[in-house]
Amino acid sequence: VQLQASGGGLVQAGGSLRLSCVASGCTFSTYIMGWFRQASGKERELIAAITWSGGTPYYVDSVKGRFRISRDNAKNMVYLQMNSLKPEDTAVYYCAARRGLGRGLSYPGEYESWGQGTQVTVSS
Repeated sequence: VQLQASGGGLVQAGGSLRLSCVASGCTFSTYIMGWFRQASGKERELIAAITWSGGTPYYVDSVKGRFRISRDNAKNMVYLQMNSLKPEDTAVYYCAARRGLGRGLSYPGEYESWGQGTQVTVSS
């Protein structure tokens, strides 16, 4: 699976961005998709994940109500709509893919393919 993320940039606090991730080389609809982020000096964290059919997604508490993950299996795309951005959302954002549901959507492990990362910077 090859993943290509895009859509990052510089935005003021309170603004919005939409990240996109396109997949190739796979049957996209058979993969669970996740968005991770890694801020400078911090560990990478899973912030959102969505199942094959786009059912009830998972969100880490810090982004609930502000971010929305979605997917379009016909286009091999997964999106992360980010609203009400805060300076603490500044990080490199990665999309990732895994096949098994295993320990559930909130489990950050077992992701086998990663995009290259896109920088999101939120100014105060």
